[in-house]
Amino acid sequence: MFTAAAESFLRQAREIQEEELRRFASRVAALLQGPEPGPEAVDGLQRLHLAVAATKYPRGLDGEFVELLQTVLCSSKCPEQIQVLCAAILREMSPCNDLILSCDEIQDTKLLSLVSSILLAQGNKKTEVSAVGQRIVKVLERRLPEGQSARYLLPVLSNVISLSPESLTEEQTNVVSKKMADWLRYASIQQGVAQPSGGFFSNPRTRQPGPVTEVDGAIATDFFTVLSVGQYYTQDQWLNVQVFSMLRKWLLCYGGKGLKTPNSDDKSGMDRSVMPMVSTMSTSSRLLPPKERLREKAFEYCQRLIEQSNRRPLKKDDGDLQKACLIEAVTIMDIICKQDSSYVYRAVSFLKILHGRICGDATYARALLPIAQFFLNHSKMAAVDSDAIYKHLFTDIPAQLFHNPSLAFEFVQFCKDNSQLFTETSSIFGQSFPNLFKFLAWNSPPLISEFVDLLPFLLDAGTAIEIFHLLLDLPCLTAALDIQLRSTALPTSERATSDPAVKPATCLEAFRHPLYKSMFQYLLRTKAAPEDAPERLIPLRQLLGSLASSPRVVQCAETVPVLLELFFRVVAEFADGPLINQLVVLLLQRSDQLYEIPAFKDDVYRVLSSQLVMLCRLRPALVVELSKEILEFSGTVSNIQNKEAIFSHVVWAIGEYMSVSYDKRCTVEQINRFFETLEAMLFEITQLRPLASTPSYAPRAISVLMATLTKLAARSQDLIPRVSMFLSKMRTFVQSPAVTSVYCEEDLEEILIRATELMNLLKMPSVAQFVFTPPVDMASTRFQREVNDYLPFALRMVTRLLEPAPGFMPG
Repeated sequence: MFTAAAESFLRQAREIQEEELRRFASRVAALLQGPEPGPEAVDGLQRLHLAVAATKYPRGLDGEFVELLQTVLCSSKCPEQIQVLCAAILREMSPCNDLILSCDEIQDTKLLSLVSSILLAQGNKKTEVSAVGQRIVKVLERRLPEGQSARYLLPVLSNVISLSPESLTEEQTNVVSKKMADWLRYASIQQGVAQPSGGFFSNPRTRQPGPVTEVDGAIATDFFTVLSVGQYYTQDQWLNVQVFSMLRKWLLCYGGKGLKTPNSDDKSGMDRSVMPMVSTMSTSSRLLPPKERLREKAFEYCQRLIEQSNRRPLKKDDGDLQKACLIEAVTIMDIICKQDSSYVYRAVSFLKILHGRICGDATYARALLPIAQFFLNHSKMAAVDSDAIYKHLFTDIPAQLFHNPSLAFEFVQFCKDNSQLFTETSSIFGQSFPNLFKFLAWNSPPLISEFVDLLPFLLDAGTAIEIFHLLLDLPCLTAALDIQLRSTALPTSERATSDPAVKPATCLEAFRHPLYKSMFQYLLRTKAAPEDAPERLIPLRQLLGSLASSPRVVQCAETVPVLLELFFRVVAEFADGPLINQLVVLLLQRSDQLYEIPAFKDDVYRVLSSQLVMLCRLRPALVVELSKEILEFSGTVSNIQNKEAIFSHVVWAIGEYMSVSYDKRCTVEQINRFFETLEAMLFEITQLRPLASTPSYAPRAISVLMATLTKLAARSQDLIPRVSMFLSKMRTFVQSPAVTSVYCEEDLEEILIRATELMNLLKMPSVAQFVFTPPVDMASTRFQREVNDYLPFALRMVTRLLEPAPGFMPG
């Protein structure tokens, strides 16, 4: 965050008006046109740069002033600080129509770097990018004059290949590759010399520089790398560091074009013990083509970095640099092995040893990802067993380091990049999905989009049920991970197992209590356990209720509805009848077994109710096949009050699909059984009670119950008198003072209209049967799509026929 002073400066810069900005630019112009622009000009340019850069929208400056900035920038007499500020302002104004800069004739490398950065900021214009790339390579080709350095040009070249790799010809890439190989391998191993300050006491006879050292303080005995340490650095050492920073990008762009080694396809069948010898028995590297030579030097450089990473650093910052370089080195080795398979056999044993060295150190966890990626790409060719590497990565790392946000993102990104691996259910990857959900549970807002991409690859017929439970228990998992973290942070003396006879007073005590230990272990499991029953978590959900208001738990709960909708959308593509039936049963059961966060439960009910409709449309026969479970759910009064959305959709599904049109196994006895259950429910919620005890139920539930009873009666016409009598009593219900006190007038009017329409339709049983039992091919029309619109337009037409409008006189 910015300091208060910085915030004040930014606010002033954003609020400056165009007229005031022009006046200020005029004052800066006057300073720049003076005989020798000094500190006042520097201060003015800094303020102008802040004003131009502080807003999201472009600031307009006068064309003459823009021309002056370019003139000052290219002036050889202008101080470097002013040149840098002029270039920064011109970059912020990009794209700029008043630009007249060109890099064609510039010889000075610093100025060329500044001008090129402005040209590249103009909006990826291919001609500009190409011109800059050509000029940079042309300058790099020749020997630079004394005092000039290529270190200012490599960052520009890196930008060029990012914007337009095709800007460079193969001949030009060969020139750069040759120089990069030399800069990587042959940088000086002596430290640089401190620049003289020019003061009175400065000594022109400076002491000879000493050798560079390793991160542990030992004198370096091998070639210079980015992990070599010195007080000052030479120009070629800076170039060494810059080349390594752009090496991955360069190899990906130019390292593999037409570079397949002769007979590389046949080497996989050779004896592995022979291969390292074959790989190293080559002619002098200087005789290799430039791109192959760069590959060899890059490989050696990466090997040296990995060896250097084993040293104990004297400074913490050097330790962080070690880890970052290790990740980059392994990644580059992977790229090199993809481009030339002869390197695979040299790399495999090297990286196996590296993995064995760092796998037990949690601080190196991020480095395990590129190592695993390397073996995923090459272990088959090298004929090595890498299961131990994958097992450690997917078992131990998520379980121990789920709370590391950068690792969590990179891990899930790794899974996305290798998503095809999760389609093999029996593999380590396919069994590890419960562990992956720990990353999501702890880091849900930043990882939700990654999991939306990954979830479809985790789902199949074998994992769908367990993932359904995992999604519903995700907030509970977040709470359990919180307890786990707090428990591991306790001193060893306080981690003793609790007394089984004493009920735990807190969640932290329960974590090690024998009564809850197995529940925590199941929730925090590291691999799939489809045979275990999730019902065992009911006491644990109640126990963890004290954490329901935790911000992290609430954030996690907000992601569940999104993933649930995606879950059902994906499952619908492959689910067969038994799986759909199982999901519907679980949907009804789990509606009673959710973590106690009211907003979370409401959102989940909303999603589950809409997905229940989708599942019924996929398999209408489930209403008959699951009649026992559906009857039990729809016959429970508390479900209307607590889970009205699901209840209404279940009752709608009964009325829609309990028909011989959808399932020939549907019998009159089944229809009668459903009718009696729903009739009892409607009676229960519409019976008149004393004023003080009349509960309020959702009008939608009352309407859907009336409609479903009418539909069932139309299919078993012996029931029509019972329904008609019931519907006729609805007028008494809606006019009762006890009812009018708890329902609004609009809801009561809608209930009465619906009851009247249904009663009128039942006066013509044959019409009612046609209306309520449409052919299967009509079941997806717009009349059946909305749960709130249970009756086709024909219902209202019948009402109009049976109840003529006032004043109507038959002729």
